Amino acid sequence: MLPKGQIKKILSHPNSLTLFRVVASPIIVVLLLFPNRTNTFLAAFIFSVAAITDFLDGFFARQKGLVSNFGKVMDPIADKVLVSTSFIMLTALGWIPAWIVCIIIGREIAVTGLRNILAQKGNDLSASTLGKYKTGFQIAAIIPLMIHFSYLTIDFHAVGTVFLWIALTLTVWSGTAYFTRYRSFLQV
Repeated sequence: MLPKGQIKKILSHPNSLTLFRVVASPIIVVLLLFPNRTNTFLAAFIFSVAAITDFLDGFFARQKGLVSNFGKVMDPIADKVLVSTSFIMLTALGWIPAWIVCIIIGREIAVTGLRNILAQKGNDLSASTLGKYKTGFQIAAIIPLMIHFSYLTIDFHAVGTVFLWIALTLTVWSGTAYFTRYRSFLQV
């Protein structure tokens, strides 16, 4: 058994928080394989905690001077794994349209490819403000969509659907903005 101080140190290390998002993804998948009020609520809770770690890992890395190449590479991958697996499971359940998920995941892959091209040319493509809003609305959509069922007369699926349409709009908008801004780097 690890001492309490060592556990706290591990849990506040940015790379541990990043890896939590990767580990949370299959847990969410398993919970959503058996959708009922308890499992969907637990999946939404785990997703919420994992989404919060996206903010915390960057905060701790900067605050403690623990920015690493591992973190720089794994942080965006962990985000995409968490969001993509969640969207795919929501599609598998028939709770959201597959075409929306295809656009969202396709944009994520395309922008990741653009980042790699820019990195090879010595440039950095940091997340834009629009990209951060996109991520926020994707998270805001996934949580109520995962809850799915109504609680206290709140139709969580309907709430999530509204956020999903906003997330889709921001996804297309921010993706188009990235490619328009960096089109000169894509010349053959």
